[in-house]
Amino acid sequence: MLPVLSGLGLGLSLIIAIGAQNVFVLRQGIRSEHVLPVVIICAVSDALLIAAGVAGLGFVISAAPWLVVVARWAGALFLLAYGILAARRAWRGGEQLRVDQTDGESPIARSSGSGTSTATRTALAPVIATALALTWLNPHVYLDTVLMLGSIAATHGEDRWLFAAGAITASILWFTALGFGARYLGRWLRTERSWRILDALIALVMITLAVSLVLPVLHV
Repeated sequence: MLPVLSGLGLGLSLIIAIGAQNVFVLRQGIRSEHVLPVVIICAVSDALLIAAGVAGLGFVISAAPWLVVVARWAGALFLLAYGILAARRAWRGGEQLRVDQTDGESPIARSSGSGTSTATRTALAPVIATALALTWLNPHVYLDTVLMLGSIAATHGEDRWLFAAGAITASILWFTALGFGARYLGRWLRTERSWRILDALIALVMITLAVSLVLPVLHV
């Protein structure tokens, strides 16, 4: 039982941090838009990465550090693009939550000169693509999940898969709570100004993360 609890604690400590993936899941949860697919993608991806680390993929990455460098640049470019889009939304505005939301309707509305109209929901395909990119193009995922968790799991010997089970459980619990719990933030996001502030914060986080990814490479 101790390896499971150790994996659970370490998994939560690594995943509960302000990052691109968490910000995206939070935003989808607040919008109540394709939350289940996003949560499943993030949780399953984490599970695969943790399993790969426990199985020994971390040694491969250690032997080929250029793979992390490639992931850094690819991830930085993607985060920069996403951050620019968020900054554009913050600048233009026009998005808010419907106060009189009814079942089956999108909770997002856009303001126009003639009043407020229901906005078109984002298609599922680009949401899935974004969730996958924010997960698999993030080098910190490989460093933390594959290398760190994999190395620590190895110290548990035959119980390393119990440790992995605890870490995987942490990911499932976190993404489920973040995605489906975010809707309770809706009461503070019923105005266009609130959404512009949220998108500005998202842009700041994404662009900052993009810069932080390539700084170690540029300093070499």
